[in-house]
Amino acid sequence: MFVPRRIKHCRVCGVAVQYVIPADDNRERAVCSACGEIHYENPINVVGTVPVWQDQVLLCRRNIEPRRGLWTLPAGFLELGESTADGARRETDEEAGAHIELENLFSLFNVVRAGQLHLFYLARMLDTGLAPGPETIEAQLFREHEIPWDEIAFRTVRQTLEHFFADRKSGRFGFHIGDIA
Repeated sequence: MFVPRRIKHCRVCGVAVQYVIPADDNRERAVCSACGEIHYENPINVVGTVPVWQDQVLLCRRNIEPRRGLWTLPAGFLELGESTADGARRETDEEAGAHIELENLFSLFNVVRAGQLHLFYLARMLDTGLAPGPETIEAQLFREHEIPWDEIAFRTVRQTLEHFFADRKSGRFGFHIGDIA
């Protein structure tokens, strides 16, 4: 598997790094050629929600790349100092301005080629007031048959929505894990 080398300079002293296998390790790491600091590259966490109002799900039309103009669940990058739940709440507020009560973790997808983990929580909307932020063209509630399936921005969102509607039909919500190739 190809892993892109993203670190070019040491975060400690600023000298160029070299990719080598450190002693007692099993893979190449970015190692500072001056101070010896080892820099680890780990997946980025994307957190979001499946906001529900009665029989409708909230989607946001993206105002940013990638996939500008397509629909997604409110989600984004987890920030340092946040729990995954706190990040999901923040992203839902920033992207949709929705007032929610967070429920269970619903789906986790490994997006290995992008170096990302996507985690979505179920969320109960407390009202239908929306105030989309600058990353969102519009936010809208959809019934299952109204969802613009051909305009969904990401496979993780599509699969999360598919699991949601299947679980709702069965009357039992589970936890879904998958890999996006």
